[in-house]
Amino acid sequence: MRIAFLGLGKMGRAIVRQLLQQGEDVTVWNRSPEAAEELAREGAKHARSAADAVAGCDVVFTMVVDDPALEGILYGGRVMESLGKGAIHVSLSTLSVGLSRRLTEDHAARGQQFVAAPVFGRPHIAEQGKLWIAVGGASEAVEKVRPLLDKCGRGITVVSEHPWSAHALKLGGNFLITAMIASLTESFVFAEALGIEPATFIQTVNSALFQSPFYEMYSNIMLHPPEKPGGTIALGEKDMRLFRDAAQGEHVRTPLADVFMATFHSAIEAGMKDQDWAAGYYQLERGMESQAR
Repeated sequence: MRIAFLGLGKMGRAIVRQLLQQGEDVTVWNRSPEAAEELAREGAKHARSAADAVAGCDVVFTMVVDDPALEGILYGGRVMESLGKGAIHVSLSTLSVGLSRRLTEDHAARGQQFVAAPVFGRPHIAEQGKLWIAVGGASEAVEKVRPLLDKCGRGITVVSEHPWSAHALKLGGNFLITAMIASLTESFVFAEALGIEPATFIQTVNSALFQSPFYEMYSNIMLHPPEKPGGTIALGEKDMRLFRDAAQGEHVRTPLADVFMATFHSAIEAGMKDQDWAAGYYQLERGMESQAR
């Protein structure tokens, strides 16, 4: 199949490399051309515009930061007009349920198909080809793109024939990640106040209770912040906002998410929006607790 890939941040570049390494023909585009030029040196074709990239393609993958970025590419960048009938748009991004519904309708009106395939995993997981992918879409379209998705990850969950259901699942998963970060944060602050090293605390509790590689990984990130964040406070705030919006649309209360959202807002007000999602959350709460004491 002829593949176009729009959006070449850390995640996008890692996924394109997985496709190239497994022999796929990929045309790439990115708002800033440096990333596309880098991949062109590794075997990708570099299109000068998003519309050019998708012209004549069978499948277009998008991996962008948020709803406005995707809307800008699809509508402002004339991708919807350039994409042919029968083509499949696969969104790998974490989107709002509302936009996912809209894209399903808009693609159908143009004779195109839309598949939601948001991914679980940070950039280093994508580089290893070990993402987990939640998929929503019409069964025929899903089966066509599934071999490509299999090349990007270690597993797939087909949620339903409604694309928005996969985006809703991803938002729920990201809510749980934040809940884990928040609980680890409070535990670490508690441990430190009683003279226990946070590293000793999590190593003991994780070994005794959870035996979770995710508790281990996120704890390490929180205690040893990376130079380059895998996910930022700004992204965490965006995902929590979309989670709450989707819940409110179904009249579901979100008391924990409301607390997390307030913390994200405090972090952004403190100038931390570009800091790591997990490490920044911990540093903010730790600092606030020190001031309180």
